[in-house]
Amino acid sequence: MTARLPPLNPLRAFEATARRGAVSAAARELNVTHGAVSHQIKALEESLGTSLFERGGKRLKLTPQGALLLPAVTNAFSEIAAATALMKQPETSGDLTITCVPALLSFWLIPRLNTFTDQFPGVRVTLIASNDPENLRSLDTDVSVLYGDGNWPDYWTRLWSRLELFPVASPTLLNIRPLRSLRDLSDHTIFHGDDGREWSTWLSAADATDIVRGRQHFMSDARLSTEAALHGQGIALGDTITAGHLIARGELVVPFDLTVPAADAFYVACRPSVRQAPIVKVFIDWLFASLEESLPEPQTSARMLLRGRGTRAAEPLRPIPAPVKRRTASTPQRKTRA
Repeated sequence: MTARLPPLNPLRAFEATARRGAVSAAARELNVTHGAVSHQIKALEESLGTSLFERGGKRLKLTPQGALLLPAVTNAFSEIAAATALMKQPETSGDLTITCVPALLSFWLIPRLNTFTDQFPGVRVTLIASNDPENLRSLDTDVSVLYGDGNWPDYWTRLWSRLELFPVASPTLLNIRPLRSLRDLSDHTIFHGDDGREWSTWLSAADATDIVRGRQHFMSDARLSTEAALHGQGIALGDTITAGHLIARGELVVPFDLTVPAADAFYVACRPSVRQAPIVKVFIDWLFASLEESLPEPQTSARMLLRGRGTRAAEPLRPIPAPVKRRTASTPQRKTRA
C-alpha cells in the first residue's frame, strides 16, 4: 500500500525556503506572505512529526531530517516540471497525408521513409502518387511535393531541389546491345516520361537531332519510363535525384556524360493554415535535412564522353577511363516530368 504523502503546498514552501535560505525570500518567490510560508512549514513539520529547520541566526539551517527530505522533494518537483513542459510541447503524432511526384515517391521518398517514421513513431503516413497541384486544395492533403515552376500563389511553397536529366539504361541491356556511339540509340527503344520534349532537349544538346529514332514508347510519368529501363527494355531519361540510388547500386548505368538542366524543379507546398502544424513542420524539416545527404554523380558510371555541340553525332564516343566532372548543357525548353 502506498504511504500517504505530505500535502503539496507545504512541500513547496519547504523546498523554496531551503533553497533560498530564508522565509522572506521563499515568500517573494511563491508570491505569498511571510506568515503564509511560516505556517506551511509548521504544518509540514507537524505532519511529519519532526523539525525541518534549526531556528536561529540570519539564515535557516536544515536539520538532519530536513536534509534527508530536501533532495527527494527537489527531484520530485523537477520531474513534475519536466513532465509538464513535455505536455505543453506540440504533438508530433497523428495522421499525415502526403502527395508526391510518382518517380520521386517510388525511388527517393519510400527508400528513406523509415528514417522519418523511426524518428516519429506516432505519425501514421498516407502516401499518394500524384503531381496534381489541385491536391493542395483538398483538406485531406497535408503536404505536397510537386514538380513544376513553383507558381502556386495561394499556398506556402519552397524550392526543394533542381535536377538535371541524362540517359539511363540497365547494364544487362548494354551488355547485350552496346551503345558504341550516339547512332546506336536508333537500335534501342526510347522511353519517354513526358510528351517527348525531354529527349528532344537532350539530343539537341548532344548535337544529335538528326539521329533516326527507332521504337518509342510514351509513359504518363518518369517513374514508369525508369522502371522500363530497369527491366532492360530500353533507354530512359533519369535525373540526379530519383535515379541516384539506382545508379549507386548498379541497377542503372549512365552511358553518356552529358546532362541537361530540367526546366522545372521539385517544390514542397502546403496550405498556409497547416504550415505550422507540428506534424507538418517535422516532416518538411525532415525532407530538407534528408536532401543534404550526398548523391552520386551520374557520370561515375558514364561510359562515353560527349565533346559538346561541336561533336559530330556520327562520330564514335570515346570511353571514359575515369570519372569526370559533370558538364551541363544550356537550359532546355520547358517540359513536363512527373
